[in-house]
Amino acid sequence: MQLGQDARSAFDAMREGITIIDTEGTIVFGNKAYREFLNNEAGGDVGPIEGYRLRDLRPGARLPDVLEEGKPILHLTRKEIQDFYFVNMYPIYQEGTLVGGLSVVTFLEDAYRAREELEAIELRSRQVLRSISKANGARYTFDDITAVSPASRQVKQRAERIAATDATVLLESESGTGKELYAQAIHNASPRRDSVFVAINCSNFNANILESELFGYAEGAFTGAKKGGKMGLFEAADGGTLFLDEISEMDVALQSKLLRALQERRIRPVGAVKEAEVDVRVIAACNADLGAYAAAGKFRSDLYYRLNTFPIRIPPLRERVEDIPVLARDLLAGLSRKLHRTLRITDEAMQALCRHTWPGNVRELRNVLEFSSYLTQEGVIGLDNLPDDLSRLGEKPAAASLAQRVREFERREIDKALARHGATTEGKRKAAAELGISLASLYNKLNEK
Repeated sequence: MQLGQDARSAFDAMREGITIIDTEGTIVFGNKAYREFLNNEAGGDVGPIEGYRLRDLRPGARLPDVLEEGKPILHLTRKEIQDFYFVNMYPIYQEGTLVGGLSVVTFLEDAYRAREELEAIELRSRQVLRSISKANGARYTFDDITAVSPASRQVKQRAERIAATDATVLLESESGTGKELYAQAIHNASPRRDSVFVAINCSNFNANILESELFGYAEGAFTGAKKGGKMGLFEAADGGTLFLDEISEMDVALQSKLLRALQERRIRPVGAVKEAEVDVRVIAACNADLGAYAAAGKFRSDLYYRLNTFPIRIPPLRERVEDIPVLARDLLAGLSRKLHRTLRITDEAMQALCRHTWPGNVRELRNVLEFSSYLTQEGVIGLDNLPDDLSRLGEKPAAASLAQRVREFERREIDKALARHGATTEGKRKAAAELGISLASLYNKLNEK
């Protein structure tokens, strides 16, 4: 077996020790690094090695075993007089015929250096993630949460107490109530405040993509997997907090892998053999009734109980009317900075805001104020600047009869019950049971003008 000069030069440039033998076990080539290794072990110059049988120089050599078996021997650890080293050995075939064997020796010093370089790269990556997190991640604290009503104050105080622990948190509330605001505040009040905060909306991905986003994947795990694999969000958030929004939409099969990650603090990337330890606090959120999902088999009960250790229900805006004026003024202050003009709201318009039921909660309030701020010419938001359905709420109604007042009270209570249980047939049945009326009576009251 002949080795060209170009190949010899290339092998001599390598730090790893390269040895090539023919089918008789005779050395065809040993590169510069391998010859230096032999000289160090012998305590002097061993001279030329090509043409000698490998086992005459090194009786314990395993490379001839590769010739006998025709298969590679990988990740072999050896120890000579001075140092450990690592060897991979391969058979060489030409047109299907075995013609020799090749060994690649990685010396301990180089292995340590490679490990140090990888650790340095990983450290820099985590530092970048932390800086990104601080710039774009967990910006909000409990100071940013408006809590005037008793219900809001109670929830905020509970969240502040839980933040000091390392427990998993479940935020259950309607859309637009500020679940991510609470998640960021909990992170920033926790012992993990100096680490990464990572958020993902589980409803934005199908099951396979979400799995690779959360747990990462190994190189070659699937068609299209990028070279070197990909770090998942669990590893990216190691030492910090991972916020899983809309967790109710996660595929049931994937929920078992999430449960194991929470219980064992270990994850396995897609297509990988080895697991990795992770230290992550999980805050989950949903606008569905996760307990009802679990009862219906749409969500794993064991995962639900694991997440539900510390549940926090953020009350919708209609249940904390006292918060509306403070929220509105805070939002207007932000819009004033954005639009470079001073904005304020009249008392009549504020009263209309307080009478609205806000199905879209704080998000809807923000949109209404932004809409109204573009309509006002003088920076004062009045009734005529509000959307039509809200401006009518500010009109002074004629004196209502007792029967009208009773109907209005009933309708408000029905709306609250439906908000808790949903507007589906099953939700209406539960709402009727809670209110102590029949389902038919509920429908009649909903149809009343």
